[in-house]
Amino acid sequence: MEPLSVVARLWERIGARNWEGVAGLIAEDAVIEWPVSAERIVGRANFIAVNSDDADSDEKPVRVLRILADGDHVVTEVEVPQDHVLYRAVSLWTVRDGEVVEAREYWTSPGQDPAPRWRAGYVEPLVAD
Repeated sequence: MEPLSVVARLWERIGARNWEGVAGLIAEDAVIEWPVSAERIVGRANFIAVNSDDADSDEKPVRVLRILADGDHVVTEVEVPQDHVLYRAVSLWTVRDGEVVEAREYWTSPGQDPAPRWRAGYVEPLVAD
């Protein structure tokens, strides 16, 4: 399966909370890093546990905004709304032999990092997609 298809299916299965299906797309020794929260998830089992044990997981429809691929590398931007916040993630995936072997995901919320006042004369507010 092509890397782009692997990652597209991964997001579909995460959105459906199909953890067995997700496990089939993650290498046993995969390493997923979340630099914003300074965390590293090592291994398929931990990745599944972190995602399936999330208290809000029943409320997470996943909307893929962008997906781009170049060889074994896939970049996605997704949106996951919650009652209290909208999460956005840009993820950099590496896929080999039909499985995710590594990833780096940047999870945040739009507007979480307020713009400094000194830039006001140079920028305009960004309206959410």
